[in-house]
Amino acid sequence: MRWYLGAIAILLVALVFQLGLLAYAMYVLLGLMLLSRFVARHWIENLSATRECNRLSAEIGDKLAVVVTVLNSGKLPVAWTLVEDSLPRQALVQRPPRLKVHGRRLLVGMLKRGGKKALLYQVEFQMRGYYQIGPVILETGDLFGLHRRYRVATEPHFVLVYPKLVPLEGYDLASRRPVGEIRLTHRLYEDPTRIAGVRLYQPGDPLNRVNWRATARTGTLHSKIYEPSTIAGATVLLSFHEQEYPKSNEPLRSELAVTTVASIANEVYLMGQQIGFATNGRDAADRIRQEGWVHDFRTRAAAQKNANMTDRSERLQPVSVPTRRGPEQLWRILESLARVELTDGLSFAQLIGETVSRLPRDATVIAVLPAVSAETAFALGSLKRRGYAVVAVLIMFNEFEFQDAAGRLLAQGIEARQVADEASLSALCGQHLMR
Repeated sequence: MRWYLGAIAILLVALVFQLGLLAYAMYVLLGLMLLSRFVARHWIENLSATRECNRLSAEIGDKLAVVVTVLNSGKLPVAWTLVEDSLPRQALVQRPPRLKVHGRRLLVGMLKRGGKKALLYQVEFQMRGYYQIGPVILETGDLFGLHRRYRVATEPHFVLVYPKLVPLEGYDLASRRPVGEIRLTHRLYEDPTRIAGVRLYQPGDPLNRVNWRATARTGTLHSKIYEPSTIAGATVLLSFHEQEYPKSNEPLRSELAVTTVASIANEVYLMGQQIGFATNGRDAADRIRQEGWVHDFRTRAAAQKNANMTDRSERLQPVSVPTRRGPEQLWRILESLARVELTDGLSFAQLIGETVSRLPRDATVIAVLPAVSAETAFALGSLKRRGYAVVAVLIMFNEFEFQDAAGRLLAQGIEARQVADEASLSALCGQHLMR
């Protein structure tokens, strides 16, 4: 607009003072500016793009192949266009980075009438997460650089990268002794692999419970008696408040915490026990923009701002998966862990207050903590006094820090174990408890 006002002002001065050559030059400049504006608008309105991804879920170390195709559907050739497929900037600049790009995700070129151009690259996932791939940002303008237009041309794809699973040594799949073993006061579950004896058949007993040897020997129907299960799974509580994760140790500590939860959940699930999960972290899916992808913008900064996920979420509710059995239970937990992010919302004590009414009393409560405050220790102690079996897994690199935190938990009657790296996580179940 300033260019137009300046040109009009000079034109008026030239007309007043009868400067014919200057007036002619301003007429040409104004005509050129109007033509450039029309051409830039026409070009950007007739550009479109599509993206193809070969997967929407992956594991750490996998690569995603991305193909972006740009089409000029207008009647005029486009002299130049810049194509950029957006990726989350923080995931690229973080050290170590969460994403690594193979190939070029930017393209500059000319598109003839009805012409197409393809952009091919790969994204390697180096950490778990919920990543937005795209949208495509198109830029074009006139040949003189007087007018430029930017457009968000496609909706994004969202790729879920599952956390790493570390096998726990000594956590035998046939074992009935997981972290935080408890003994039930009544026979809520029975273990069909452990026969305790026989009794007379009772109406309603299934046929697979009948002890045919005892029946043949006595001539009377007898049924098997199974030993009661001494454990009934676990509920894992993850503290993911950003104040408990110093930036000097990030993202190593938070990723180790997520790996710990995923590994414990995997082992308990493989044992056939019920498993649940809750955290005070936020769900990355809450930051997804629901609309406004395809739009025309005046600046690249505005296009990028409206294209990316929002920076923050106002969520103040725990992210949780109810404690249950079932074939889909582990995948629900892994999906939640893949999307969980650090937050400044609920504290761990508040997380316990929000979820305690949904915690089954027959399942061990496993608290995965990067730090132990007096408030956290007291909240876990209150669970212990209510009759829950509680054990703490502390994600701490320093032995003195661990001893100090374990002392606070020990005062509340809580057992504590340390995880400093993946090797110690693997040996977690073989550690001596801090009593």
